[in-house]
Amino acid sequence: MSTDAENRSSARTAAGTPAPRVGTGTAVLAVVSVQLVAFAAALAVGYPGAYAGFAVLSAGAIAAYRNRGAFGVLAATLGTTLLVALGLPLLMLVARQDPALVAEMAADPAVQRALYLSVYAPLLAAIASVALGVPLALVLARGFPGQQLVESLVDLPLVVPHSVAGLAILFGFGKGGAFGGVKFTIPVVEFTFEFTVLQTMLGMVLAMTFVSAPFAVNAAREAFESVPTRVEWAARTLGANRFETFRRVSAPLAWRGVLTGGVLAWARAVSEFGAVAIVAYSVEFFYLPEGRSLSAQHAPVFIYNTYLSAGLDRSGAVATLLLALSAVVFLLVRTVAYDDGGWP
Repeated sequence: MSTDAENRSSARTAAGTPAPRVGTGTAVLAVVSVQLVAFAAALAVGYPGAYAGFAVLSAGAIAAYRNRGAFGVLAATLGTTLLVALGLPLLMLVARQDPALVAEMAADPAVQRALYLSVYAPLLAAIASVALGVPLALVLARGFPGQQLVESLVDLPLVVPHSVAGLAILFGFGKGGAFGGVKFTIPVVEFTFEFTVLQTMLGMVLAMTFVSAPFAVNAAREAFESVPTRVEWAARTLGANRFETFRRVSAPLAWRGVLTGGVLAWARAVSEFGAVAIVAYSVEFFYLPEGRSLSAQHAPVFIYNTYLSAGLDRSGAVATLLLALSAVVFLLVRTVAYDDGGWP
């Protein structure tokens, strides 16, 4: 009995399309290797811009080789132009770094604290966005009168300038705001909590949540909308209440979308600069590696200050470390969560 791959190969041959001679993984690896070699060669001759033309032309050539037609070649060419515009600056950022300087900055305690804070605080913001955003996303997915108004409010932080977002946090939650000056005191354990956002960890997480929550809500809403309604109704007819239906049916089918929203919210919080710079320029937090509280800055703010005080080389080294750290986190999430496993 022939396999599915053999059947597809026979069908392509019968249709006049030559069957592939190498596996998909091998072909991808070969294309990536050629692209990296071409970039390295262009960088070595002192004209890295030549790589942009090579990448666009090679994409069109590959589309033509795979018989994608004129429209396919045009789509590949235009799409690769955008990819080059997005990826070439990042490649140049990494390629132009001095490894010794990067290692020196990585050993700097101030840099380590900034990178730690830039993982820790965005993680808190992502958790808050998912915990509060999933119920809202579920309601939006089911629909209700006036839904467009709520969706517009959810998406509004996406178009608000970053500095305006920071000012909104201060007006809404700072001194004289909705919760400004509120204190919670528990005499029994001698514990007092004052709701203060300016230059505090709470303010930083609020600013990050403000700008990142739309990603968590929208991704979760789309995931819940993709769950077949008939499956949920079947669970209800079998005696499951709304919570059981959510826990046993909706959530297992939509959890990857919810996780994607959480990852996007974390990434957006990591990249936030304007709102954090206004609300929490430097904050005190518990630094686990040293087991004590200390002050540090969010990495984008730290990079900006390094650029102003020490120039492009040192700020570029810290930016490279942040880029590498973010890439590692994304890789771990995809490896651990986006496998063939089911509902965790």
